[in-house]
Amino acid sequence: MPHALSVYLAGVQNTTTNNQFMLSMPLRFVFTPVSIIALVLIITGQDVAAQDLHPSRRLSPIGIARTHIGDTYIKVTYGRPYVRDREIFGADTDSTTFLVPFGRIWRMGASEATEITVTGPVMLAGNRLEAGTYSMFVEPGAASWVIHVSPQVGLDGTGIFNAETGEFTSDVYQQDEDVFSFTAPTRVLSEDDAVDPFTISFAESEDGFNMVLAWDQIEVRVPVRVE
Repeated sequence: MPHALSVYLAGVQNTTTNNQFMLSMPLRFVFTPVSIIALVLIITGQDVAAQDLHPSRRLSPIGIARTHIGDTYIKVTYGRPYVRDREIFGADTDSTTFLVPFGRIWRMGASEATEITVTGPVMLAGNRLEAGTYSMFVEPGAASWVIHVSPQVGLDGTGIFNAETGEFTSDVYQQDEDVFSFTAPTRVLSEDDAVDPFTISFAESEDGFNMVLAWDQIEVRVPVRVE
């Protein structure tokens, strides 16, 4: 017989709303590893279901890229989608549809729109960005990406989802309100160097930092400087 612990349970009560029960009679029970797991699942079933809504259990988990350049703090918050056997970047054809087709606005991640926060003025690809929080969007292309920096924040993709009503308002993002946009060249990675999930990071360069955007076999580097 496996080593087990015999205990008496009497008057055990769980007052969780959806899991109320009572053992009113003294009960002799032998706990084994399997029975312990089963009991935990029964007692905490409702809590586990609620925890599935936690961002860490999203199909595209939340990522944060951050760095300091001098006294300036830079943070990018974004969703990290996985390839999952899908065609990612390319021009749609009759036979192939891409997840992120060329020439269409992409939230530069998944779920909520990607947001960048800077605590002081920085130069992003030669464009001055004042302290604050901004959304970032991308128009991918074969040889380069057009990257948009927008003052519109709190977006779900290019729209807004109302959790109370369940309604989604599309096309809230407006390019004509951009702070600025710029073009950055793409670099094709080898299959061995392919990146999954989508990743934003900061890498030191000779005269500052690069914000590195990488997914599948595509990489884009955006120079970040402090004046």
